[in-house]
Amino acid sequence: MQPGTCDATQPAACRLTELQYHIMATTSDLSAVRPPSRTGDILFGGLTRGAAIVTLLLLGGIIVSLAISAWPSIETFGLRFLWTAEWDPPADVYGALVPIYGTIVTSLIALIIAVPVSFGIALFLTELSPAWLRRPLGTAIELLAAVPSIVYGMWGLLVFSPIFGEYFQKPLGATVGQIPLIGKLFQGAPLGIGLLCAGVILAIMIIPYIASVMRDVFEVTPVLLKESAYGIGCTTWEVMWRVVLPFTRAGVIGGVMLGLGRALGETMAVTFVIGNTNLLDSASLFSPGNSITSALANEFAEAGVGLHTAALMELGLILFFITFVVLALSKVLLLRLAKGEGAK
Repeated sequence: MQPGTCDATQPAACRLTELQYHIMATTSDLSAVRPPSRTGDILFGGLTRGAAIVTLLLLGGIIVSLAISAWPSIETFGLRFLWTAEWDPPADVYGALVPIYGTIVTSLIALIIAVPVSFGIALFLTELSPAWLRRPLGTAIELLAAVPSIVYGMWGLLVFSPIFGEYFQKPLGATVGQIPLIGKLFQGAPLGIGLLCAGVILAIMIIPYIASVMRDVFEVTPVLLKESAYGIGCTTWEVMWRVVLPFTRAGVIGGVMLGLGRALGETMAVTFVIGNTNLLDSASLFSPGNSITSALANEFAEAGVGLHTAALMELGLILFFITFVVLALSKVLLLRLAKGEGAK
């Protein structure tokens, strides 16, 4: 019986035979189709694996090259390089205490200022801002991250530091500077430039990064969770503190670590306003100082072959180690938070 000869008036056996014919024809057509090749998967897997290996090789190459270049300094000064404050190129005596201290202090000042401000910006953009203002304000904040660091440095030196010294450092020294113990941090001449000024400039620079990340992670919080909290009478602050932050803590910590990494590695803006002096004769944040990046920027071009260059390379190795420790601690913190969430 040929296909297509059955109609609705013929018995079911005829229609079944025609159906079997169509199934056999379709099966023969499918058997003629070649299965997809695995060549594309193999190439894609090889390329991604190669990219990962190249990244690790570059990281290892940087560490090895820094260590080799810094070896004369490591061999000469040993561990005392870390806590020696003297930096005297003519005498070939070098210590990293002042740059390490300046790097850590300015970064901590930047975080203390930037994290609350960034949280407030993200809270306003996600919960309180009118719809018509949300997008332009968010775009304006993100554009601040595109401003070159040398522009921040020039603005900080020529515009911000005179105002900062006259209208902030002087009143702060006359009030908080008189308090025992904590007042030692705010004593000295109000020069404008110094560790505190550098920390404030760094805070202005990292606020766009932290605020953008916080805003993005706040926006992914399920609306049902927030509406449920509002439904039982929670205020906006309670919703943010008890619902949004616990849900997005991993992203928030990631944004803070991104800002900290940006602050640790900043060079030009800090070089303009930190003062660039290798002295550590007081605990005052008003006093000029130095950082690892500013020391490298100021001296590397003029350093002669020998211990001076090796000491600068060791400073770079120390900065690399500090950044690695910060990232490792953030990973450990995130893992502990994830483990704690799983135990609940």
